[in-house]
Amino acid sequence: QVQLVESGGGLVQAGGSLRLSCATSGTIFRIDAMNWYRQAPGTQRELVAANTWGGSTNYADSVKGRFTISRDNDSNTVYLQMNSLKPEDTAVYYCYFRSHRGLHYWGQGLQVIISS
Repeated sequence: QVQLVESGGGLVQAGGSLRLSCATSGTIFRIDAMNWYRQAPGTQRELVAANTWGGSTNYADSVKGRFTISRDNDSNTVYLQMNSLKPEDTAVYYCYFRSHRGLHYWGQGLQVIISS
């Protein structure tokens, strides 16, 4: 069974940067959507950034201008470059893939902690 493998989380001071990565453990034929979500304690999971097969992107207002999502279709990898991090960015970050065949995949979650 194909799984998503995330890396890059951790603890960083406010104003710092982190780069998250998410790749598949196997082959998925054409991934239409590669997204990043996050969930802070006591809150609902929210969409942070989205990237479609055609390359269009969408961001939550709270991260616009600070986060950049990118993807490598050859390696089925999605990245989230996070700059100017704030304590309110602290959350568990999840990658999500939706294949062209309509299958959904979630990563295991990465803890990101931003200290003030």
